Amino acid sequence: MEWNPEPGGRHLSGSPSGPLTRFAPSPTGYLHLGHVANAIYVWGIAQAREGRILLRLEDHDRGRCRLEYEAALLEDLEWLGLEPDRGTIDEFRAGKSVCRQSDNAQRYQAALERLAESFRVYSCDCSRKEIAGESDLPDQESRYPGRCRDRNLAPGPGRGIRVVMEAGEERFDDGLLGPRWQDPSGQCGDLLLKDRHGNWTYQFAVTVDDMEQEVDLVIRGEDLLASTGRQIRLARMLGRATPPAFIHHRLIRHDSGAKLSKSNRDTGVRDLRAAGQSPGWVLGQAAHFTGLIDRPRELSARYLGSLFSRMKLPHDR
Repeated sequence: MEWNPEPGGRHLSGSPSGPLTRFAPSPTGYLHLGHVANAIYVWGIAQAREGRILLRLEDHDRGRCRLEYEAALLEDLEWLGLEPDRGTIDEFRAGKSVCRQSDNAQRYQAALERLAESFRVYSCDCSRKEIAGESDLPDQESRYPGRCRDRNLAPGPGRGIRVVMEAGEERFDDGLLGPRWQDPSGQCGDLLLKDRHGNWTYQFAVTVDDMEQEVDLVIRGEDLLASTGRQIRLARMLGRATPPAFIHHRLIRHDSGAKLSKSNRDTGVRDLRAAGQSPGWVLGQAAHFTGLIDRPRELSARYLGSLFSRMKLPHDR
């Protein structure tokens, strides 16, 4: 399999066809209103800017992903009327796809080998629990302290792979949140690329995919804001000179402040369907909970762009 993008038309600045963005759920549970909210931003902004949408199934964690969740995810998107331009629902149902991460291990292996030619990559046998135990701040991200950097461990079972992250800031202009700067080394330490169970990590896989698939606008929730600097850094290390633009939107949360969870089956699309709600009403609820409309009402997937027609995006002129 090989990714064959159409030539041109992929960049925000001056592109007649607008940006290429993506909707990238992980099939580790059923879709809920939080996913629908993200889909509204993705489809709505793409419509408002004459862009295109790629559907990518991020099933890099083979221990948690299930075929039943993938099938339900595709069915729910189809029911909502959310059809992507690339990585179509029919393509996924037909079999292997360049947009399903588990079908493209060679893509990540090639990127790892390319990275290792210019940067220091090493094996690591530290567990997540061990790393968390090193932190004095239990409510914040655990920073890898570099324990295995100089141990010269041979690659093998039970050992992950990391790349050295040197100190230094990454600056970017978020489409909703404004100017931001992050120090990946200070946040997470040397970045894990492959875990001890042989799974490619989220940070590595999405960075490689966005680069190889020429995604130039990433739209996602604020819970992933902290990942942005390290993904920009890693993409540059892999050879991407110009990173994608980023938009991080607010999340749908419980009254307690906790975000919706797949594991808790919060406001699941399947449950709302079973209760007799229409696709337009589900879209309207999600749009209301994120503050895009002042009250719940029916929304058509074909006209989500009207919610974003006045929003100024990165590189708009």
